[in-house]
Amino acid sequence: MNARLSHLNEKGEARMVDVSEKAVTARTAVAEGFVSMMPETLDLILAGNAPKGDVLATARIAGIMAAKKTAELIPLCHPLPLTQVTLDLTPSRDPSGLKVEATAKVEGKTGVEMEALTAVSIACLTIYDMCKAVDRAMTFSGIRLVEKTGGHSGHFRAP
Repeated sequence: MNARLSHLNEKGEARMVDVSEKAVTARTAVAEGFVSMMPETLDLILAGNAPKGDVLATARIAGIMAAKKTAELIPLCHPLPLTQVTLDLTPSRDPSGLKVEATAKVEGKTGVEMEALTAVSIACLTIYDMCKAVDRAMTFSGIRLVEKTGGHSGHFRAP
């Protein structure tokens, strides 16, 4: 494994990686996270009775919007012409909460992992924001890259 960080130059200074010589390939990334909450909070969300409105629809839209804004939020990320972003929110009773999964796709010269991770993170934050009035003890966990395809480094699947 090459331990050199590509975002640092020879002097150790941060830089944006030059991808101009890389080939355009189909790339995908899948990320996930989990929002733990009280069972009553989950019931409120699933019934569509949260005080701020439709939590699932709002979190889905927030995640998609966040993926499109990743290069504005993460300093050294390249802006990417995303071809698809999807957000799936799956309720869980044990443990009580919502699994958040994002898939991002691009035809490009660099990977789309940060877009998928940003989508999951912002969707989780949106769920918290919309439900904090009834459950301030919600927590996020397991935000991670699950899978990526395409590019020079090839396929990755988390164990």
